[in-house]
Amino acid sequence: MVHPRILIITTSHADMGSPDEKTGVWLEELTTPYYAFTDNGADVTLASIAGGPIPIDPLSIGDDSRKEESVRRYFEDRDLRAKVGDTPAFTSLDGNIFDAVFLPGGHGTMWDYPKSAELAALVSRYLAQGKPVAAVCHGPAGLTAALDANGDPIVKGRKVAGFTNSEERAVGLADTVPFLLEDKLRELGGDYHKGPDFAPFAVRDGLLITGQNPASAAKAAALTLEAVNDKAMT
Repeated sequence: MVHPRILIITTSHADMGSPDEKTGVWLEELTTPYYAFTDNGADVTLASIAGGPIPIDPLSIGDDSRKEESVRRYFEDRDLRAKVGDTPAFTSLDGNIFDAVFLPGGHGTMWDYPKSAELAALVSRYLAQGKPVAAVCHGPAGLTAALDANGDPIVKGRKVAGFTNSEERAVGLADTVPFLLEDKLRELGGDYHKGPDFAPFAVRDGLLITGQNPASAAKAAALTLEAVNDKAMT
C-alpha cells in the first residue's frame, strides 16, 4: 500500500458540563499523529463527530504545549488550521475508502464518543474487516460502546491503554468526567495496561492500538503505521 488512507475523527464536545469550563481535543494528540501519518506518505482525512470547527482544549495551546514540535508546526501550517476550522462530520464520509481510523483524545471525547452509535459501529466494522483502529489518551472512550460479532465489548480480552485513574486525579478532573476511563475499560473486560503517569506508553493488540496519555501520541501513531503496513503485506 503506497499511500494508505487514514481517517482521524475528533470530538466535537467543547465543555465539561458547564459553558465556563472549556475542553475539546488535546491538540498534541491530533497534530502528532497527523504529521506522523502525512510525513510517512499517508493520505489523511480529518473529520469530527458533529462536523464544523474542532474545539481545542485551551490548556493544550498554551506556552508549555507549544514546546511540542507538532504543536508549533500546527500554528505555522495554514492548511491544517483551515481543516481543523471546518471538518466534515465523519458520518458524511464513505468509511469504506479508509484503511485505518485514529481517535485523538481530549476530555471532550468523554462526552460525545461513547454516545455515538455510528462511531461504535465504525470501530466494530473496521476491526471485523481487518482495518487498524487506534486511539490515544481519552480517545479509547470511542471504543467503549463498540461490540464484536458475538455482542461482546470490542475491548474484551484485548490489551488496551488509556488515561489512568491516577492521571485523571492528578489533573483534578476525576469528579468531573462522566466516568473514569481506566475503570470503564477494565469493566468491559479489557486487558488494561499502563506505564508511569504522563510518560509515553502505548500497546498494540493486533489491529487495536491504544495510548495512555498525550505523551503517548507518537508511539500510538507509530504502532498505527506498523499495523497498516502489516495489513498491506498480507
